[in-house]
Amino acid sequence: MSAHFTRRSLIRGITAATAVATLATGLAACGGDSEAATTTGSAAGSVTIGRVSNGAAEETALKVSEVKSISAELPDAIKKSGKLNIGIGALPSGFAPLAYVGDDQKTLTGAEPDLGRLVAAVLGLKSETKNFTWENLFVGIDSGKVDVGFSNITDTEERKKKYEFASYRQDNLGWEVKKSSTWNFDGNYENLAGLTVTVGSGTNQEKILLEWKKKLESEGKKLTVKYYPDRNGIYLALASGKIDAFFGPNPGIAYNVSQTAGKANATRNAGTFSGAGESLQGLIAATAKKDSGLAKPVADAINYLIEHGQYAKWLAAYNLSNEAVAKSEINPPGLPLDNS
Repeated sequence: MSAHFTRRSLIRGITAATAVATLATGLAACGGDSEAATTTGSAAGSVTIGRVSNGAAEETALKVSEVKSISAELPDAIKKSGKLNIGIGALPSGFAPLAYVGDDQKTLTGAEPDLGRLVAAVLGLKSETKNFTWENLFVGIDSGKVDVGFSNITDTEERKKKYEFASYRQDNLGWEVKKSSTWNFDGNYENLAGLTVTVGSGTNQEKILLEWKKKLESEGKKLTVKYYPDRNGIYLALASGKIDAFFGPNPGIAYNVSQTAGKANATRNAGTFSGAGESLQGLIAATAKKDSGLAKPVADAINYLIEHGQYAKWLAAYNLSNEAVAKSEINPPGLPLDNS
């Protein structure tokens, strides 16, 4: 299945997973903002994740009901409405496995809207999911059309000027190698010596990789960096042995690993690295308008899901267990102002 890098991958300073590959075959949504229902007939007290996911997830039914002590924290206006308006910035073509139109050609599916549905269930609210372009997602939050964004949004200090956050996933880059490879990234750039690695041009991960290349050269060691125009070229090069590893957004790598499992071109994840760099673990967070009063109940709902096991099952269904957080935090340290 062919894919290409998203526009956001070209914005310097936006971290790891914002370069997740788009799913280009049959999953594109129409132009302009749209609304796609993610409630697909789950029984009361349960949420089915991974439905119509076109192989991106293992369909899993999870028991989850309203937790009154948490829903009591909601702002009065949302309590009265009985619904949580969830925003996704996946137009025009989506990005598997995080958010895209499913194999029924109409349902917005993926890890992000599924987590939004789980949180809404804990809060005792009906979820209504709306799909926007990336820029218009934030316009929707600003205008009140969206209560909370679940859309692979990196926690940054710049964004805290306008928004409040409840973290739920690590913002990681990953290393993809052939399944037969014995190499693993151990967190130390020095074990890249002698390798040939590919990376997306103009991305945050390229910036990190080229800094490591410069350090290795100063030590008299060699790291070869190659570039390919799209994912097809990358995976052909990986399968043929022209490159040793691909350094890219972890969710996109997780998706390809699941898609190639059991095939001749099977790959595996050889380790992760924070998209915020070695000094800070980048975080993906649910995003609401500043002072909306939503960050705390959303964080508490996520922590309930962590404590009761649904969170781990949600991540495992999408092959994203290596991005788990131990706890959802309200407004944790984010990408600094000079790199956000």
